[in-house]
Amino acid sequence: MDDPRTRLERERQKTLDRLANLSDDFDAVVAASRDSNADDEHDPEGSTIAFERSQLGALAEQARQHLTEIDAALARVASGTYTTCELCGRPIAADRLEARPVARTCTTCASAQHA
Repeated sequence: MDDPRTRLERERQKTLDRLANLSDDFDAVVAASRDSNADDEHDPEGSTIAFERSQLGALAEQARQHLTEIDAALARVASGTYTTCELCGRPIAADRLEARPVARTCTTCASAQHA
């Protein structure tokens, strides 16, 4: 298993790349709709364009939220609390951090939050 900082930095770069691609895709959809005579309300293609814009916007927001989570995890690495559950103070299992590097809680506390 990689050093947590290295894994998180790699994940951060992948997320930044994904966000850049989504922004490019969003810009392309906006430009395409601007260059066409599509009327979002009345043109059958308009609803598709509006859906694509909405979907790309939602995916970009998810990527931005993930960047926030990664930055918080990097701060926990720097402070030495990365492997400590924020709720109960017990260790977060290595396999949980391997599967979800931005995890803030142990599996017990995560399960209790979703119950």
